[in-house]
Amino acid sequence: MMTLEELFADPLLKAKDRSAHLRVLLLEGTIKVPALIAFAEKAKPVVKATCIEGLEYVTKAKPEFLPEAALDFCLRALKDKEPRVKWEAARTIANTIQRFPARAEEAVKALLPNASYEGTVVRWSAAHALAKVISMRTPLNRTLIPKAEAIVERETENSIRKIYEAALKRAAKGA
Repeated sequence: MMTLEELFADPLLKAKDRSAHLRVLLLEGTIKVPALIAFAEKAKPVVKATCIEGLEYVTKAKPEFLPEAALDFCLRALKDKEPRVKWEAARTIANTIQRFPARAEEAVKALLPNASYEGTVVRWSAAHALAKVISMRTPLNRTLIPKAEAIVERETENSIRKIYEAALKRAAKGA
């Protein structure tokens, strides 16, 4: 059984291989989410990002995989200085926020600063997560939709604008 320490210390593993191996270890239960979080919180940013990437990959197919404590971890990670940590956390939140509707407002507050971040991938990931919250059709949309509309007005990347526009269109149809 490989530990997280061994996985990240192995000089023979390339980054992609390390990430793929982590996904397998998570899915088979060899590495438990609480242990991953404890390890990632003390790790260097590149390792922390890879740990969150493992969660993001697994939750894409199995949103129920993420315990609420891991959502807390991802919400904290949105404030990280490292862009890759931010975008992996936002993508994991996008995959799982519908499981935690009571946490949607907290997620929006944590995601909105990343919606104006200078890096495109961080903004794209935040848009993806915010669009998921909009699709939940909660009362939060009364304040979130005008914020998303304002983001669309100032956003320079078409790919990011399209994410918001699609979510806003779906919200208008469901209203």
